[in-house]
Amino acid sequence: MPATALFAAIDIGGTKIAGALVDDDGRLLHRLQLPTPAREPGAAVLAVVHRVLDQLAGTADWAAVTAVGIGSAGPVDLAGGTVSPINIPGWRGFPLVAEVAAHPAVAALPVHLAGDGVAMAAAEHWQGAARGADNALCLVVSTGVGAGLVLDGAVRPGPSGNAGHLGHITVELDGEPCPCGSRGCLEGLASGPAIARRAIAEGWRPAGEDRTARAVAASAAAGDPVALASFDRAAQALAAGIAATAALVDLGRVVIGGGVATAGDVLFAPLARHLDRYAALSYVRGLDVRRAELGTDAGLIGAAALCR
Repeated sequence: MPATALFAAIDIGGTKIAGALVDDDGRLLHRLQLPTPAREPGAAVLAVVHRVLDQLAGTADWAAVTAVGIGSAGPVDLAGGTVSPINIPGWRGFPLVAEVAAHPAVAALPVHLAGDGVAMAAAEHWQGAARGADNALCLVVSTGVGAGLVLDGAVRPGPSGNAGHLGHITVELDGEPCPCGSRGCLEGLASGPAIARRAIAEGWRPAGEDRTARAVAASAAAGDPVALASFDRAAQALAAGIAATAALVDLGRVVIGGGVATAGDVLFAPLARHLDRYAALSYVRGLDVRRAELGTDAGLIGAAALCR
């Protein structure tokens, strides 16, 4: 059994639900991941969360767990302990904290909730690319676009838990309707599914069966002009959102992670070019943009950081 306390961490997204036990140095034990049945009823999604908890609780190290942290796609409601992920339609006002707390293995353990972007910000500020930054924006660009803010040296989730929810700010005034109810949202232009949709609509065809943003990135890296244009459009939308946020809260650093960020220079090169145009005010020019350091584990490490 570990000499120090452990935290149970759950990371819930539209593609996967991951879990791990995390120690006070951010090290992960017993990591596992299951696919999210995002289009099935809410009870089916909860069943996967419970399966993750079942497996973690079955380890010998579970006895050292002192709290459970959850990072979930949002929006979230900290006061009510509920979540309404845009990309999980079966969860609307879903009482996630109460349902996790009701799991037999969780019993009397405290349960802490945050949006996935806030969890990622907490992780990168604790152990990753936002270490030492007093004011930073940390983005997750994946199935959706989430973000969290570090202000005055601390992660600031806001009263509802959704501060920095960059994916649902409007960057295209007359853009397409978004499932959130607005129009022209950043997520609808820069998420992985949005990149793939745009590329396919413009005539891109994958070499194999993979039609995701990962395949578009591979084509873009090989010089495919349609794939490059799709990533350029996503980078432009991200630049507009980042620049607007930097102008609003006076940021010094931007950290970008998530599956789409693994495209590397295919994303970051046009992002730098567009930021040079959008981040025009003197106090936001030259933003320190860094790639996230914690990869796919950021959500889990951030969920554990909530417990600390």
